[in-house]
Amino acid sequence: MTLCGCQKSQVTVTVSSDSLHVRKINDLGDDFILGMDVSSVLSLEDSGVVFYDHEGKEADLFEILAENGINSIRIRIWNDPYDSDGNGYGGGNCDVEKALVIAKRANRYGMKVILDFHYSDFWADPGKQMAPKAWKNLSIEEKADALYEYTRDSLKRFKQEKIAVSMVQIGNETNGALAGETVWMNIIYHLMTNASKAIREVYPKALIAVHFANPENKDTYLDYASKLAYYDLDYDVFATSYYPYWHGTLENLSDVLSTIAEKYDKKVMVMETSYAYTAEDSDFHGNTISDESLVTKNYPYTVQGQCNAILDIIDTIVHTKNGIGVCYWEGAWIAAGTDSYEENSRLWETYGSGWASSYAKEYDPKDAGKYYGGSAVDNQAFFDRNGHVLESLKLFALCRNGNLLPVQADAIEDVYVSVNLGDEYVLPDRINAIMNDNSHQLVDVEWNSDDTLKINTNEIGEYLVRGSCSSMEAVCHVSVINYNYLQNPSFEEDENGVQTPDHWLYHEYGNANETYVEEKVTDSLDGLKHYHFWADNKHEICFELEQDIDSLKSGNYRYQISIMGGDVSDGEIYAYVKVNGMIVAKEDLQITSYNNWDTADIVFESLETDTVTVGIHVECQGTNNGAWGKIDQAILNYMGE
Repeated sequence: MTLCGCQKSQVTVTVSSDSLHVRKINDLGDDFILGMDVSSVLSLEDSGVVFYDHEGKEADLFEILAENGINSIRIRIWNDPYDSDGNGYGGGNCDVEKALVIAKRANRYGMKVILDFHYSDFWADPGKQMAPKAWKNLSIEEKADALYEYTRDSLKRFKQEKIAVSMVQIGNETNGALAGETVWMNIIYHLMTNASKAIREVYPKALIAVHFANPENKDTYLDYASKLAYYDLDYDVFATSYYPYWHGTLENLSDVLSTIAEKYDKKVMVMETSYAYTAEDSDFHGNTISDESLVTKNYPYTVQGQCNAILDIIDTIVHTKNGIGVCYWEGAWIAAGTDSYEENSRLWETYGSGWASSYAKEYDPKDAGKYYGGSAVDNQAFFDRNGHVLESLKLFALCRNGNLLPVQADAIEDVYVSVNLGDEYVLPDRINAIMNDNSHQLVDVEWNSDDTLKINTNEIGEYLVRGSCSSMEAVCHVSVINYNYLQNPSFEEDENGVQTPDHWLYHEYGNANETYVEEKVTDSLDGLKHYHFWADNKHEICFELEQDIDSLKSGNYRYQISIMGGDVSDGEIYAYVKVNGMIVAKEDLQITSYNNWDTADIVFESLETDTVTVGIHVECQGTNNGAWGKIDQAILNYMGE
């Protein structure tokens, strides 16, 4: 265990930990931004939320953050987040008045301020960039003037209060839109340029940042940077959101930001990031991240996992060319309320402590107007549901010198076992543990015999088997499935235009114009691709697709394959099964019209020594429009002895 002691203007950072493993980040400068967005804090406090320090004592949120190494506070600003009756839209009701209060508290504890002008009355992100109500009917020239005056006058208020503003952000995640404008000349030349002009006038030493999302799309990011250069925008920092669940690899993040830094001589940073410490929800409003989320999970949802995720991002930006900082998004947005949804909802509506209130529907009817409610990120905060600070917050202080602990298991990876119908199953005796340094080690596991006895491999079903290892619970998900013995059954493995699909044999007897794998999801029964054929009335369609399968266990099997199409005058189409080269079963198929799929269903018997071939025969003549069709979703299942 080591101590980190670095002096702030008002708060001395002296942090230690007996439970959080933190590696030292080399080359981390004293001026590197370790920021936190806490824009919802005033509405949370108005709703009764109280924060507690590591000693369990009630404390000012900003003091807790400063004591744990946070040196900058980011604050979003909306123009007018209220309806005509003065009801707030939610999300903290973050106008200039609230931003001033937050900024003063941040400065009081020695933290600098990053101002984030959304130039909207509510959330601005890649999905929505709506103009403020007051600017709705303005021409682009009028809107640019209004934006300049609004930015200048707002900043003057911060200047009058002697607030130390280190950076000002022009828009929030402006991926091709800003304040209702979607043409780059209007976005950059008119709006951003006027914002930059106002910032230079009031806070000439503050850095000016632009902010985008989706860095996994490198070419798009380079295009953004190119357009900023083309219109000669005066700015200092190219900032990005980076959420590990969605935004690609850290290697790609560093690559794209380094390329922009090198080519355009700009500073770069991560302006928004976060990671979950638990999958649980605490306020009766669903979270963006949970165990059911369809996202990439590279770190466990634990306090240590949260720490390691953010450490890796900081380390990446420290070693990215011109990297100046990382800012965590809404690290204190915990549950506002009680154990009652009704009580929580009343607080969200009254104080704006949820992500949106029902009053926002007048401004954003398609999103906030339908899905208003509480915090969607309470499980990604650095505080538990009762406001007690988590050990993971210490990472911002400890990463300067490190806090190395003995390597031990932090979480156990779930195990997934698939068992074919009628087969025996085997559970692993060693499984992966994720260690506190984010390495993986195999550890012994003992499974609960009562759970294993419930597994019936003669019926399709899902089973949960619990076990124990390294003093932690292990979970194995056992799926008894009807295994498809065919390879590439829906032609998903092939490129467009391939005449003979992988693992299939193609036999041509006619002279069709087109026979190939096609990627067109609207014409597919399963997946993105299917097998396509077409011939005009001067050509004949006649071909077979088939696949050989060896070493099937003895028993009964079901073969299915589907087809649809149209404009056929006559012909013979059927699915078939061969055993040892002889057709033992076949079933006729018809093609009639678009998306009217016909499925063959053939049951047959095979011995372990047999060679089985399944296939489809297509022979037809076209009308004046030409015959066409699509083949998809071939299935070969075991049916039992």
